[in-house]
Amino acid sequence: MKTKLIKGLSQIQSKYDAFFIDLWGVIHNGIKLYPGAVEVLENLNKLNKRFVLMSNAPRPSKSVEKFLLKLKLNKIFLKNVFTSGEAALQSLQRNVYGKNFYHLGPKRDASLFGRFKNNRRGLENADFILCTGFLDSHENSLDYYKDLLKKYIQLKMVCTNPDLVVHRGSERAYCAGTLAEIFKKLGGKVIYFGKPYPEIYKFCIKKDEKVLIIGDNIRTDIKGANNMKFDSLFIMDGIHKDEFLDLQLQDDDKILDKYKVKTNYYQERLAW
Repeated sequence: MKTKLIKGLSQIQSKYDAFFIDLWGVIHNGIKLYPGAVEVLENLNKLNKRFVLMSNAPRPSKSVEKFLLKLKLNKIFLKNVFTSGEAALQSLQRNVYGKNFYHLGPKRDASLFGRFKNNRRGLENADFILCTGFLDSHENSLDYYKDLLKKYIQLKMVCTNPDLVVHRGSERAYCAGTLAEIFKKLGGKVIYFGKPYPEIYKFCIKKDEKVLIIGDNIRTDIKGANNMKFDSLFIMDGIHKDEFLDLQLQDDDKILDKYKVKTNYYQERLAW
């Protein structure tokens, strides 16, 4: 596959019916919106192009919509927001993995299980582990989680955010995917919801649409596009930006090869 560096999405938008656009690292950095990305949404909206703002946030879609409104994103762009948390919620409501769960994650993610909060238990009485991220009291100590989880590898872990890390402004923060990796190395089984796994896309696709995936995460956005056989646009100035510093375009594909993925287009930042 020959990868093309583009200056703006306007160069290729006519080829596609729908756009699945990552949020964190593409539309915003956790603190502020990227003006160029907002312009893209404005133009897609004017052209009546369907787009889904797709996030590996371990919370219901409504929770992310509220966050985007706080960042001052126009509410007309929030018609199609879908999160990994929302995808997981569909299974949790059916007690697919059991009834009682241990929540491994920060208090801010409690909205995910608000409807069945009475089923929350300690690890010793849980049917499964619901992992949304790091505990507020232990945000950086990986050894703490190794010690916590090693006695409970007989439980399944439901991971609602496969991302390993994210940029919050200029700082990097661990995500639930890092804990899932620890659990797997200990010998536990993990069920993932979110990109790059198929379920999140199945909620969003429409029949016979030609879809372009836009994202900055090779492991989730671009891998997910490859898994679904969708075209993709990789945003270089995101979570992997340090890997692409001082590289020529012909060398960029070598980094993607390292992750065993392909992309159709590169763009430094999402712009029209």
